This record gives sequence, C-alpha cells and structure tokens, in this order.
Amino acid sequence: MTLARLRAYRRTLLEEELRTSYWRRLVQGRRDLLRADSAPGDHEAVCRVLAEERSSSGRQAIMMLHPEGGMPILPKLPELWASGVAVLTEERRAELFAKLANAESVLSSYREALHRRLDRATSDLVARYHEDPQACLVALPLPR
Repeated sequence: MTLARLRAYRRTLLEEELRTSYWRRLVQGRRDLLRADSAPGDHEAVCRVLAEERSSSGRQAIMMLHPEGGMPILPKLPELWASGVAVLTEERRAELFAKLANAESVLSSYREALHRRLDRATSDLVARYHEDPQACLVALPLPR
C-alpha cells in the first residue's frame, strides 16, 4: 500500500470508528432509558433532541445518523432509535430492550475490530516514518 493510500485508509478507519462510537452511545443511552423505566414522555423528548430532524436555529448534528458503508449488519438503526415507547406493552418493551442490547453488542465488537485495524495502520505509518522521516513532511502545508 502506498503511503498516501495508507493515510487515506487510516482516515477512513478513524471516521468509521467515530460513527460507530456515536451509534453505540445512542443505543446505550436508549437502552439505559428503558432499563431505568423512566416515564415514556422522557424517552420521546430525548429522541426528539437527538434525532436528525432539528430546527434550523438549533445546533446542527455533527454525525449522520444513517450508517453508510462499513457498518456491521444490524437492525435498522434509525428505526430502532426512533421506535416510540409510549405505546409499548411490557412484552414489546422487553423486545426493544433485547434488540438494543444486541445492537450494542454488535457495535462494540465492530468497534474493537476497528481499533485493532487502526492500531495496525498506525504502527505501519510510524514504521514508514521511522524509515523515511521526510515522508511525514507531506502533511505540512507548503508555502505559496
């Protein structure tokens, strides 16, 4: 792999790790709300606050909520996140909790695998810079 390709690969892994971590935190938060058995209205308010559909006056979301290529096969995360709890029976609530727990487990495993790949790419990049220290100068801006 060329040095430019290795840098791009590492950047892609970092972006994917950020997206995965974000989704994992959302799923964990939703699961924790269900576990805490808070009032259904609380869930709906949190969903509205964290959902993509935001007014133009509010802070814009940094991360996209719709996973793009590279994510593991999971239940449809936006639908899982948006599922309302106000009308859920205890059985449906338990089912939603199980789906969220499963999604969190898959995301955690995927995140761990991303970390291993990132570590290998970083080690390779450091080794290349060690062999050719001037190679890292490409990242610096050139004077005009």
